[in-house]
Amino acid sequence: MPFNHNDHYHDLLLRELPESCRRALEVGCGTGRFAQKLALRGIEVDAIDVDDHVVTAAREENSTLDLPRQIRFERADITHLTLTPDTYDYIACLASIHHVPFETVQKLRASLTTNGVLVILGCYREATLWDHAISLLAVPVNAIWRAAVFFRESRSGSHPDRGTQSPSAPVAPPSMSLAEIREGSAAHLPGRRIRRLLFWRYLLVFHNMKAGLGSD
Repeated sequence: MPFNHNDHYHDLLLRELPESCRRALEVGCGTGRFAQKLALRGIEVDAIDVDDHVVTAAREENSTLDLPRQIRFERADITHLTLTPDTYDYIACLASIHHVPFETVQKLRASLTTNGVLVILGCYREATLWDHAISLLAVPVNAIWRAAVFFRESRSGSHPDRGTQSPSAPVAPPSMSLAEIREGSAAHLPGRRIRRLLFWRYLLVFHNMKAGLGSD
């Protein structure tokens, strides 16, 4: 059924856009739907993913859209990609940071402009009773949302043809617990905010404040 957990949180991520955002980087762009939403806001977007088939499909799909700003899709591994410091006003990682060493966030931070924002919609390893309780709670809510989206799209006639769906991005189980993510991010991203989300996700927000203005 057409309910995507990452897409569900797009609006939450867009709330963190800094004022006068001109250039953004999306790490793990997948279908390119989030990059589209950034471009529609007049933001120039570099969108990368490690899967060549996914990037090709996203590039082809977005080539037919009339967007006010350009999206540059590139097959790239963020761990090997050279990023120019002080380049991006906004960086988004959607369910992608657990595919690479968490220390990669230092590279992302360095490429932020002053007052730029890094947002991570991440996955975590369930390690506590509370983690498992939240996971169990999410199961029936997830089923309701999936059914609601399915019937809404069926009634509107927008239900996608299963034969023309975009290829799925690679998946991998997360290795870090939420507690480990909190600890690691405190060292690399001082002043970051983290909150647990319902659908097996967490949200991390880091504002690249001027020296001496950040706090943890």
